[in-house]
Amino acid sequence: MFEVRLVQGSVLKKVVEAIRELVTDANFDCSSTGLSLQAMDSSHVALVALLLRSDGFEHFRCDRNVSMGMNLANVSKILRTAGNDDIITLKADDDGDVLTFMFESPNQDRISDIEMKLMDIKSEHLGIPDAEYEAVVKMPSQEFLRICKDLSNIGDTVVISVTKEGVKFSTRGDIGNANIVCRQNTTVDKYLGQFQSKPSA
Repeated sequence: MFEVRLVQGSVLKKVVEAIRELVTDANFDCSSTGLSLQAMDSSHVALVALLLRSDGFEHFRCDRNVSMGMNLANVSKILRTAGNDDIITLKADDDGDVLTFMFESPNQDRISDIEMKLMDIKSEHLGIPDAEYEAVVKMPSQEFLRICKDLSNIGDTVVISVTKEGVKFSTRGDIGNANIVCRQNTTVDKYLGQFQSKPSA
């Protein structure tokens, strides 16, 4: 039996919305540690590795390791029927071919359930090697998204360069060039997070 209950249902909605642009079909693997997904986009350029830890759920039950193949566009359509404040419960039998989504409004005045057929998807887990990074940048995803959207109006690709002073996003296009620099200072730290950059040799 697989059954999980997520009080902040909007988290699952946002995660699925983010990865459905890259991945069409994928297996969600359930184990005692949590719910995970690993898949590559169709052009084999991007690898999506997702782990929703079991302790992040209000209730988490996974009697045995199970792999559930899903079409991400269909999952997204189903999750759109849930309110942002809804509590989301997912259920599946060990040998079943259906995943049940249950959405409960916070005051329990509306409860809905939707069944979705699971798919048989052949996939292999890829080893992700440990890497030493030259720089690590932490910033709010909304700000990163805004920068990428702004620069996409000028060019198709973005170059990201990091120094001790901050992060520079650059692009070139037919209409010209554009740069956005996020400097590290007390105001920006509070807003953008932290930069860690190794000095270049």
